Amino acid sequence: MARQISPCISSTIFSSSPKRFVVPSSKHSTWISQDQPITHTRQCFTLESSNGHPLNAVSLQDGFAGKPRAEEQFVANVKAVSELVKPETTLSITVVGASGDLARKKIFPALFALFYEDCLPENFIVFGYARSKMTDEELRNMVTRTLTCRIDKRENCEDKMDQFLRRCFYHSGQYNSEEDFSELDRKLKEKEGAKRENRLFYLSIPPNIFVDVVRCASLQASSENGWTRVIVEKPFGRDAETSGELTRCLKQYLKEDQIFRIDHYLGKELVENLSVLRFSNLVFEPLWSRNYIRNVQFIFSEDFGTEGRGGYFDNYGIIRDIMQNHLLQILALFAMETPVSLDAEDIRNEKVKVLRSMRALLIENVVLGQYKGHSRGGKSYPAYTDDPTVPKDSLTPTFAAAALFIDNARWDGVPFLMKAGKALHTKGAEIRVQFRHVPGNLYKRNFGTDLDKATNELVLCVQPDEAIYLRINNKIPGLGMRLDRSDLNLLFKARYPREIPDAYERLLLDAIEGERRLFIRSDELDAAWALFTPLLKELEEKKIIPELYPYGSRGPVGAHYLAAKHNVRWGDLDDDS
Repeated sequence: MARQISPCISSTIFSSSPKRFVVPSSKHSTWISQDQPITHTRQCFTLESSNGHPLNAVSLQDGFAGKPRAEEQFVANVKAVSELVKPETTLSITVVGASGDLARKKIFPALFALFYEDCLPENFIVFGYARSKMTDEELRNMVTRTLTCRIDKRENCEDKMDQFLRRCFYHSGQYNSEEDFSELDRKLKEKEGAKRENRLFYLSIPPNIFVDVVRCASLQASSENGWTRVIVEKPFGRDAETSGELTRCLKQYLKEDQIFRIDHYLGKELVENLSVLRFSNLVFEPLWSRNYIRNVQFIFSEDFGTEGRGGYFDNYGIIRDIMQNHLLQILALFAMETPVSLDAEDIRNEKVKVLRSMRALLIENVVLGQYKGHSRGGKSYPAYTDDPTVPKDSLTPTFAAAALFIDNARWDGVPFLMKAGKALHTKGAEIRVQFRHVPGNLYKRNFGTDLDKATNELVLCVQPDEAIYLRINNKIPGLGMRLDRSDLNLLFKARYPREIPDAYERLLLDAIEGERRLFIRSDELDAAWALFTPLLKELEEKKIIPELYPYGSRGPVGAHYLAAKHNVRWGDLDDDS
């Protein structure tokens, strides 16, 4: 009687004849999506009868009715055979734009760290691709200067570095040349051998050449029998229209599940910890609403200017560079409802709901600034427009503050304040949750007129020193009744002495394993741009002049008026941590 097994175990198709195996071949002219993780590769197989026709699916019950042990043994035998014929896989990572700063300073070091920690598969190679003429050895010399043994102090670091570099190769070519990508494909196959190839392309290049690279690679260098995935760096357009056009062009050659839009801030340890803190601690989740939270602040600051990147930055500005992506993504994670599961799609569905619930961003709820030259301590600091790559009459903001609102039952009326800027007094990124005043507080006289000092505050320091602390009120020891604000502090470097992995390491590993939870889906991107595009167009049409602030200061005074307008005090004014 004919029999068919349906569980997904192997790609091999075989007949009831014990020595007759039929292994399907697959050739694809476009990029294919087979996005199961490398370490858990599973594909369906079917059992054929001796005449080559599929076996009857109903017959499994008939043939093994009342014989569970025989059935289990049969399935075990099938699994064993499938393991024997399953092709060995290899991972090929191509860094497009390999000669650029991002590739040298972040991507190659992150790949080495993953290799050092044995997070990469046994068979992997790394190819650099760029227009610069370079040999394999020259690429290795360039990469060596940025690789460090920071992960651990084990003695075999130099050996591991040599092993990693021997797996690094280079191919020079134009970004819009199918011929050059065809040659890259030939070199990849030469290194991959007869193994099943999985290919990951990291586009560390300007967005105006994304589509050219994807087109050439999809037609000439895609995997023929494994998966192909593409990591795309921000910016994803300048507004809703250009972002939508970029997505449409990419989807001519890729499916949505092959596109990994990377926002490295989502790979930060504290951002990942945000959902753990909220959903696995009973003390926080009941408080996570308008009933107990007065306001939420997302603060990003850099203590340096454009530093030679003025030409790029002037085309985008601080709102597009930081607020529309980094801070808005963190806001969506913070404010989302409890997802059905930790599955990527469930989490991203909830983030999209938050973004679609947000109130239109009004120009009166936004403050812009631009840093000016300043002298301090005998040292002179340049203005933004002193950068030779920036137009002297540029109105591009280097600072922005905004008040946003989410019109849903959980967050109605709660101001979400964002603040981001360059050339400020400190470098850092943090999330501050300020809770409401205690009703009828018995100790309010001990705080004087400043009731803000009596409110609890939860702070998540994203960088540079990762920490979580809860600000509470307590009595100072002594005979009197004097109150003080103290911190219940979890400083990560003290509690967890091992160095925290870089965000790029986590995101690269997730892309390799097919985990999309920390990557941005196209409808998320659409919703984010729908919120900011009307504001950006209004600012540019009205040519709003940003308020000047000194290099190294706390930013424009207007940011404090904006907070006061919504009965909020910026939390970072009270401490410089």
